[in-house]
Amino acid sequence: MGFDEAVIHVAGGRGGDGLISFHRTRYNPKGSPDGGRGGDGGNVILRATRSVNTFAHFHTQVHFRAEDGAPGGPNNRQGKRGEDLVILVPVGTIVKDLRSGEVLADLVEEGQEVVVAAGGRGGRGNRSFVTSVRQAPRIRELGEPGEERWVRLELRLLADVGIIGFPNVGKSSLLSRVSDKKPKVAAYPFTTLTPNLGVVAVDETKSFVMADLPGLIEGAHEGKGLGDKFLRHAMRAKILLHLVDLARVEGRDPLADYLAIRKEIEAWEELREKPEVVAGNKIDLLSFADVEREKERFAQKGIVLHPISALTGQGVRELVEILWKKLQELPPQKEKAIPRKKVWDLTPGPPPYEVVEESGRWIVRGPAVESLVRRLDLSTPDARAYLWEELARLGVVQTLRRRGLQPGSVVNIGGKTLEFSG
Repeated sequence: MGFDEAVIHVAGGRGGDGLISFHRTRYNPKGSPDGGRGGDGGNVILRATRSVNTFAHFHTQVHFRAEDGAPGGPNNRQGKRGEDLVILVPVGTIVKDLRSGEVLADLVEEGQEVVVAAGGRGGRGNRSFVTSVRQAPRIRELGEPGEERWVRLELRLLADVGIIGFPNVGKSSLLSRVSDKKPKVAAYPFTTLTPNLGVVAVDETKSFVMADLPGLIEGAHEGKGLGDKFLRHAMRAKILLHLVDLARVEGRDPLADYLAIRKEIEAWEELREKPEVVAGNKIDLLSFADVEREKERFAQKGIVLHPISALTGQGVRELVEILWKKLQELPPQKEKAIPRKKVWDLTPGPPPYEVVEESGRWIVRGPAVESLVRRLDLSTPDARAYLWEELARLGVVQTLRRRGLQPGSVVNIGGKTLEFSG
């Protein structure tokens, strides 16, 4: 997996447990309930930033967990909330749930955040269970576990202009010439393994962002070479700058190179109609007549070729101005429409619970009842009595009675075996 993809496991912090506590004084020896609530667990948050531009740091750390909430204290003190865990990712990160493939977020702006694993809720202490008829309850809730999930991160750089072409045509050299970015430049294929971004100044007030994308080869859309991973980066560029080597340093025909890469672009529906500017590099190694001959060859295919030399700067300023003009000609991007009316789904949902008999055992299933059983600390008689009161309120007790259960019968709820006291 390259530095533009990563799979990580995230887990929200567990909520703190509630407390059973009684404040006793000389004149109140039995005490008054004063157990506080546990703090909520911290969230795991992904935050987009331009201070990082790859997922390289996820190759050494895969598991991330936020801080747990602290338990409740006496005097009705609430436990400290767990600290959120903020993970920095590059701007342009797409966040997907690994299991379902659902897109959870598309982080396209500096500072944009998404909670990928919420912390668990803290449990209530016995002070929260005081009523007019239950004035000294020994009841508390346990903290809930935080959310856990595996997420896939995909980086698609945000650039106005994306430079594409075969390896060693001078993409990195051009980016170095027109911006303050100094990417690695070397005379061997696939020198650029991760995309580079640079800000190109048109004049004192105008600029645009250019991305140097790793070299493509024939069959890239099928995963050959550095594969389709880097075609995805080109999807977000507003304009493609297609660079070819007019000097044939690698022994390849520049027009054949252009047509081959164009075939890869055509294989991607999202790139097919994207505006394109074609530039021929390394004209410092050619005569004027050779450059004109290449321009004519491209023109016969209906392609306007802009000759440049990234090494000497010849033709580069003109190319920058052409790119800027083309960017200004693009139609404004359409904003997503915001629905004006709330649409209500009247389709009835599933029942809140169900009672089934399996292998001679009575089982009650349902999110509400299972959460109730999971949260309560059932080690005290008060808590067990409170549980059956809540189950009666939800209608579970009445349903069990209709099924013929008698007090003392065994019922399984949320993986716990309970004695029916209805």
